Amino acid sequence: MLEGVYELRGERSGTTSIVIAGVHGNERCGVDAVDQIIKDGIRIERGRVLICYGNPRAVKDNKRFTEANLNRMFKKDDLLSKKERESYEYSRAQFLKTYLNQAEALLDIHASNTPDSKPFVISEENGREITKYLPASIVVSGFDQVQPGGADYYMNSIGKVGITLECGFFNDPQSTEVAREGVFSFLKARGHISNDLNPTSAQSHIYTYFLYVTKTDKFTLSKPFGDFEEVIKGQVIGLDGDKEARADRNGVILFARNRTSVGEEAFLLGEKETALR
Repeated sequence: MLEGVYELRGERSGTTSIVIAGVHGNERCGVDAVDQIIKDGIRIERGRVLICYGNPRAVKDNKRFTEANLNRMFKKDDLLSKKERESYEYSRAQFLKTYLNQAEALLDIHASNTPDSKPFVISEENGREITKYLPASIVVSGFDQVQPGGADYYMNSIGKVGITLECGFFNDPQSTEVAREGVFSFLKARGHISNDLNPTSAQSHIYTYFLYVTKTDKFTLSKPFGDFEEVIKGQVIGLDGDKEARADRNGVILFARNRTSVGEEAFLLGEKETALR
């Protein structure tokens, strides 16, 4: 089953959409949600829906990835290392592109490694007519510039709509229900199922502007940071070897991690959109 790409067609013509689950194999919420949706026999009224399992080998092993981060493999080849281009995840990305190319919009389902993380959406401006219906109170943009390489980035790069739903902490059982609700909301917003949705109330919008990449093989956070925790200008985020990494302005932090290798992604910084205007 995990190698499969499932195609669902409605009785009436319409657009094509794609849902991907399990790009990171240890983020089970999307896989469990689409497993159940397929088992229950979801009925599509209009158009065509593709449901793909992102990284079957990593899902089987309950690992984030096997050889390379699939969520960075959708960039152009000249931006990837030789080792990355020889990985299973690279070949899997090329396989998934053949289906992404057939769709007009993508929902990519993920979960966070940060305890107590709340659901949020990653989307650029082109996805706002869909993201307003998704089960999350925060919408984040700017990832295509600071952290490119995901399937959502690829869709945006070819003039389509790429959206990621982060369903909360990956070990929280509730994340599976968020994923399931997110899939149905996406399909309704795309017109595949009758839309009885109301927009999610009071969504806030964050723009990510900076990704910190480690310079040494020892990056240690100054403290544990929650996703979207506020930081202030000059605040020490962590030590990279013996040098301090500081926030350059007031804002929020996301995906903050201790790291043990050079060139790893350690944290993202963002601002509320209202602060930019």
